[in-house]
Amino acid sequence: MKSIKNIRTDYVKNELNFDDLTVHPFDLFKLWMTDALEQISEPNAFVLSTVNTEGKPSSRVLLLRDLDYKGFNFFTNYNSQKSQDIESNPYVCMNFFWYESERQVRVSGRIEKLPSESSEDYFNSRPYESKIGAWSSPQSSVIESREVLNNNVKDFSSQYTVDVPRPPHWGGYCIVPDKIEFWQGRSSRLHDRFVYSLEGEEWKIVRLAP
Repeated sequence: MKSIKNIRTDYVKNELNFDDLTVHPFDLFKLWMTDALEQISEPNAFVLSTVNTEGKPSSRVLLLRDLDYKGFNFFTNYNSQKSQDIESNPYVCMNFFWYESERQVRVSGRIEKLPSESSEDYFNSRPYESKIGAWSSPQSSVIESREVLNNNVKDFSSQYTVDVPRPPHWGGYCIVPDKIEFWQGRSSRLHDRFVYSLEGEEWKIVRLAP
């Protein structure tokens, strides 16, 4: 294996200053996401970290599907390990890393289920194969082989040939943030870091040392 201790990347593409910040962090996030959409494959990918009843953290990559001034929305299986963690501890973290623009966004806050209408709307927009997949995979459960999934796909495809209803165990979550950090890579590891913290109904901004 190639040695990893000497891998070095000097971040020199952008900078972030107080004058670049917006009053509301979601407005800055939308600007950064717009830039990422032009440069990156799947810029909506993020790492979600949850904590279980034993206090043990767990992380996985998911896809952001919507954003409004309340929070960040994604969809998943409500029987999954992440959902079990969320049921016991609704406080989560999410992290976006856009290497091409040398940026990170770190979000922490409380997560809650989206209304069933929102989950229905998004589920109905999915391709047929993805809808069948939502029925076919007992997410996070132990299975004997790939054949289990293949057989489930056959069974549900036969059952739902055209219209596929949303499974009762599948739907959306909204991460309602109370803290959002914008991280811009800079030369010599002297990165720009600004944190928005929600105090009452206002977002307060501070700069952090890298």
